[in-house]
Amino acid sequence: MNITNSELRRRARQTLGGRIFGSKWLMGLAICFVMSAILGTASTITSGIASLILTGPITFGLLKTFLVSSREQSEITFDNAFDGFKNFGQTLLLGLMQSIFVALWSLLFVIPGIVKAYSYSMAYYIMVDNPDYDWNRCITESRNMMRGHKWQLFCLDFSFIGWIFVGALCFGIGTLWVTPYQYAARTEFYKELKGDVNFSADTADTGNYF
Repeated sequence: MNITNSELRRRARQTLGGRIFGSKWLMGLAICFVMSAILGTASTITSGIASLILTGPITFGLLKTFLVSSREQSEITFDNAFDGFKNFGQTLLLGLMQSIFVALWSLLFVIPGIVKAYSYSMAYYIMVDNPDYDWNRCITESRNMMRGHKWQLFCLDFSFIGWIFVGALCFGIGTLWVTPYQYAARTEFYKELKGDVNFSADTADTGNYF
């Protein structure tokens, strides 16, 4: 994949409107916060059981939200945030099986678990684009897609460490702004792997994040 992580982050900022206090970035933050709050509250009440049940549908909805916004260069809204519950059975199974496989690999050692987590990382995006695929095919397609690209995605994730550090200095609140940025960047990573890029110089990021 002949693209730098810097360019992927630039495209992510473009999806988010380029300004951290702009409406698109703030809406992305709100959606991430609400979905995480739902998952966290339900998990606490049910001693973690709800986390296993809801992780798949919620993750599917979050990633679909950012994928749709990026492709259409449209506003980020809650319209797709709960779409994972429309295909609840398959998104539930995808979340469950992905968690189980990563956990089993992690029993061997931490590193194999991390490698497999990256190997399966495109599975939800694949299900968004192919709603007729079952969980097994989505994971298999993700493994094939990520062959030779896991290290770059790891480096992309690690490149946000500076943002996270700065956000932590703001009483931890600033880290909330990093979450939609990371989702948007991973979405651009998926689009690039899939050959699905539609950006032009006319809409280039100005570098002004405020």
